[in-house]
Amino acid sequence: MPHCALCNSDNATDYEVAPRTETVPVCATCRAGLEEGPQDGPHWQCLNEAIWSTEPAVQVLAWRLLNALPEAPWARDVLDIAYLEPDTQSWAEAGSDDAPALVHLDCNGTVLSSGDTVTLIKDLQVKGAGFTAKRGTAVRKISLVADNAAHIEGRVEGQRIVILCEFVKKA
Repeated sequence: MPHCALCNSDNATDYEVAPRTETVPVCATCRAGLEEGPQDGPHWQCLNEAIWSTEPAVQVLAWRLLNALPEAPWARDVLDIAYLEPDTQSWAEAGSDDAPALVHLDCNGTVLSSGDTVTLIKDLQVKGAGFTAKRGTAVRKISLVADNAAHIEGRVEGQRIVILCEFVKKA
């Protein structure tokens, strides 16, 4: 009996990883998450390891599921440290149903993409964290806020914060 490539459970069936024709064995729970969107829960902790698979198709599925869990801090953390080859990354984004429809622009009107590095153009008070993010600070591997084109997320001094696009420039 094949095992799920994402969570290693039994009774897996083949799942086609669009837009290519490669298939990956997935269990019923993972298939439901891929087709209907996952709900944050203990089952999805398996993605911590699946994103590091040597199989690009498994990485693509793990990336898509992690991106479908925007409210889960652990999923954002895994995406922050995960690396996909450029071809695999474009494959993951191409078949993603929830591809960002909004365009995020920096202070100069340059289009921002997930994973970009930006620089702060002014000192920013970080509410609730008790520090000021200084002008000139580089924020690496940003994430785009899916429902707001004016916001991005990134790590400054070890804290994940939301930053207004008007206060950054692409590095």
